[in-house]
Amino acid sequence: MKIILIGIQGAGKSTQGNLLSEKLKTPYLSTGHIFREMAKEKTPLGRQVKEIMTAGLLQPDDLTAQVVQSYLKRLEYKNGYIMDGFPRTLEQINKFENNIDKVIYLNISDKEALWRLTYQSDGARPDDSVKAVRKRIELFHSVTEPVIDYYRRKGILLEVDGERSVEEIHKEILEKVK
Repeated sequence: MKIILIGIQGAGKSTQGNLLSEKLKTPYLSTGHIFREMAKEKTPLGRQVKEIMTAGLLQPDDLTAQVVQSYLKRLEYKNGYIMDGFPRTLEQINKFENNIDKVIYLNISDKEALWRLTYQSDGARPDDSVKAVRKRIELFHSVTEPVIDYYRRKGILLEVDGERSVEEIHKEILEKVK
């Protein structure tokens, strides 16, 4: 099964992705994690990725699509995956179709996202400053909401209230996926 997790930064995509991966025995892939690892590299690309993250911006569509496609060629993803952080734009959808089975939208308010990321975060990520978080929230509404609408029209979007306990959210996702 090919599942995409989508939601504003701080919605709990990584938490639910890891739980789903364990429960469904399906590998989990986070583009955010990939880019954070790249940002640690002392290379021109690593520095560029870090600069973009620190500003709260999205990585370029071409780069993101290229990185995701290269990962999905790996044998471990042959029979399916759970992915978060991609696609985030309509342009990325055009570069990546890949017969997605379900898209799970973890819906939380802007206020909740801001609270989680600024008061519950350890601040270790370069994209966790209040300014960067606000920029990511703004980008989510302008750039990623059309992606949610796209998957809703395709009939594969499952919307989940992401402001409940981790366990309640996980239980609902499992019920909707099966």
